[in-house]
Amino acid sequence: MKNWGVSSQRLVPPFQGGALWGWLGPLLVTVFGGIFRFAGLGHPRAVVFDETYYAKDAFSLLTFGIERYTLGDTKNPIADRRLIAGDLDIWKQCAEPADCAAFVAHPPLGKWMIAAGEWLFGMNPYGWRFAAAVAGTLSIFILARLARRMTRSTLLGCLAGLLLALDGLHLVLSRTALLDILLMFWVLAGFACLVVDRDKARQRLVDWRETVSTAGLRDCGPPLGLRPWRIAAGVCLGAACAVKWSGIFFLIAFAVLSLVWDMGARRAAGIREPYRGTFRLDLPSGLAALALAPALVFLASWASWFVNDDGWGRNWERATSSGPLFFVVDSMRSWLKYQTEVLGYHTGLTKYHPYMSDPWSWPLLIRPVTFYYEGGQGTCGAAKCSEAVVGVGTPALWYAAALAMLGLVAWYVATRDWRAGAVLLAYAAGWLPWFYYAVADHRTMYLFYMIPVVPFMVLALVLVAGLVLGPESAPPARRAAGAAAVGALA
Repeated sequence: MKNWGVSSQRLVPPFQGGALWGWLGPLLVTVFGGIFRFAGLGHPRAVVFDETYYAKDAFSLLTFGIERYTLGDTKNPIADRRLIAGDLDIWKQCAEPADCAAFVAHPPLGKWMIAAGEWLFGMNPYGWRFAAAVAGTLSIFILARLARRMTRSTLLGCLAGLLLALDGLHLVLSRTALLDILLMFWVLAGFACLVVDRDKARQRLVDWRETVSTAGLRDCGPPLGLRPWRIAAGVCLGAACAVKWSGIFFLIAFAVLSLVWDMGARRAAGIREPYRGTFRLDLPSGLAALALAPALVFLASWASWFVNDDGWGRNWERATSSGPLFFVVDSMRSWLKYQTEVLGYHTGLTKYHPYMSDPWSWPLLIRPVTFYYEGGQGTCGAAKCSEAVVGVGTPALWYAAALAMLGLVAWYVATRDWRAGAVLLAYAAGWLPWFYYAVADHRTMYLFYMIPVVPFMVLALVLVAGLVLGPESAPPARRAAGAAAVGALA
């Protein structure tokens, strides 16, 4: 047991400050951010940008269980005006219901989340934006708690929540019925669950280590038992994939990261064969949590498509013609064919759009996206006025985060700090894959595809802020200078 107390501190560092402010501080920051996201949520009273797709698809799911075409096609100004006016008779008339089935490019979960708001508050701008506002607000709280756990500092946790609350792109997407803010929410929630699982697994190793002799360290170590937080992470990351396919990049990256953390924990606990222990004891449960669970969540998100006979490509009549087994086999075959059609759509999406941009330019905020614009004589109650909603990040935060990312690279190379490595990996998973599509497919892309990465940009800033502040044991003058520098940024 010699020096085990030091190793225990290394495995599970203590939190700074009391538990009460660990909850109350993030809650206060969340309320602050929620006010900006919910106040006037129904304004502008218009179909903003791609809300024309998702608000209608969500209401179609709520009404029919599958996505159906509206008047003429999905993006139709006449249908938009009728929708805003409260005329919900916008569905295309078809001889057969299956003729109205719409091909959609994204899985259903995000649209079901939007549909929940429409069910609660009606088919109006407030209703179809409600889910985005909830996800955006809750993500502030999750990030504040996550940053607190990663830094062991309530102050830095609240700083992280505040920075996310004040980001312009996060704010705009939290007030718009698009899928990207919902993707960000599930990715962030999945990562937060994995960080909690990391702490819990290490605490179990601490408890086990206190009961064994040095001879007991020669094997692979103990099994870590049921790990509900890792299962929860798999469910959240599966939900991310069920909102947008790009969630798969985060799922793969975080699954590998979780196993690497297990190896590091067993090694830090003094176990002689940590890698064999991880592959033998942690990998099977890891596959169940981070492969099987996400796959089941993704498949379950399509439940309404399976039970309806008039969804796109459903072929219900053929599936039900030869008994239960053929129903399952043929339904899965139709579903897989649908997925290949979606993949083909995404790789072939090259149509020019005035707001499109390449991924290299996203951290620099070179091409914002105008979500809404209204201007002219008397449109705002004045003689001449204009009103715009522009999706763009807060420059001070984004540019500082770019520098912080460079700092994290140097920090990780020098110290192998797990926090720097995790943030860099998440940033890479959300940004670098788009370079492939830009080069190989010349795909149409937009700045707001970066939103799942924004919480990790904030984490990078907060980690660097922690270095600037210095440890609690630092001289008062050093802490004061660090606090002044961090305060100036905030």
